[in-house]
Amino acid sequence: MSTEARPSVTPPEVATTMSPRPEPPADARTARGPVLIAGADRSGTTLLFALLASHPNISMVRRTNMWRYFHRRYGDLGNQAHLDRCLTDMLRYRRMQHLHPDRERIRREFLEGEPTYGRLFALFHQHHAEAMGKSRWGDKSLHTERYADRVFAEYPDARIVQMIRDPRDRYASVRKRHGRDVPRVGAATGRWLASTRDGRRNRRRYPGRYLVVRYEDLAMDPERVMRTVCAFIGEDYAPEMLSMEGAREHRDGGGNSSFGDVDTRTISTKAIGRFRTVLTRSELRYIELIAGRTMEAVGYRRERPTLSSSDRLRFYGVFVPGQLARTAFEAGWTRIRRWRGDRRPGFRFADDPIAEATDGT
Repeated sequence: MSTEARPSVTPPEVATTMSPRPEPPADARTARGPVLIAGADRSGTTLLFALLASHPNISMVRRTNMWRYFHRRYGDLGNQAHLDRCLTDMLRYRRMQHLHPDRERIRREFLEGEPTYGRLFALFHQHHAEAMGKSRWGDKSLHTERYADRVFAEYPDARIVQMIRDPRDRYASVRKRHGRDVPRVGAATGRWLASTRDGRRNRRRYPGRYLVVRYEDLAMDPERVMRTVCAFIGEDYAPEMLSMEGAREHRDGGGNSSFGDVDTRTISTKAIGRFRTVLTRSELRYIELIAGRTMEAVGYRRERPTLSSSDRLRFYGVFVPGQLARTAFEAGWTRIRRWRGDRRPGFRFADDPIAEATDGT
């Protein structure tokens, strides 16, 4: 797979997002723990997943949501009744079934060691990696940044790579996905702030084990960034990653743009700066007003769109109060979910997991 031709002069809107290459940790070559991809939706997590899934040593899966829906939800797994209840629910979860888990093997091997959630989760992944002929496993589930403390408590040698993206372009992608008339800018801004702040905190708390990568950097220079990521996780760089052959559902499903206007064989930069033609001035002004300081801290420049006198009255009198309530609610609810866990969606759980797995659904 090729990347798009690069312009001889970097466009100003792209130049402001490029960051210096981060230094890999000194102990990177000894890292053999799991590789987890974190980040909010529409931030480039699936692109990074497709690239890492194409590494010859790494078995990457996605959407298992183990930390979100299962970790610490069943009590002490040394109690076999608790273990069986947890195992049953994990096997019922439709997004776990693509790992083709063997309940009896998992249960048998789990009972031979420490009864921790980390060991149970790892058995699902290790068996899948073994079937794929890979020596190491990884997982991409949205908002894993919320659970970094739990991840590192279970896997001290894990590596987490979090994707972040310009919040204006991220919201443009959300608008494309959910519809232009849905007023989601407040909630989207709150979600971006919580995710980005978690990432900055985790990077400070876990130096050498937590890396933050900007979508813009990855799209603009995928080889450079993937060399950095590989050094960080302790793997040799593999050029075949850029083919994304290890994740054909991503490559064949439209590549790294929700707008469907790119060659799926490329890593496109077309979505960078697209907010200028998609979002309203009020939406842009709101994102920069609420998230501007955090944006600048991670390398995104404010544009400060102007509003007419009448628009300013509506903006500060109606638009800001309404959306600010959504932002505050999202930030508060994120804190609650971090500790309590999310409510598990019933439609994601099968009544008969064995039958569904046999039917291939």
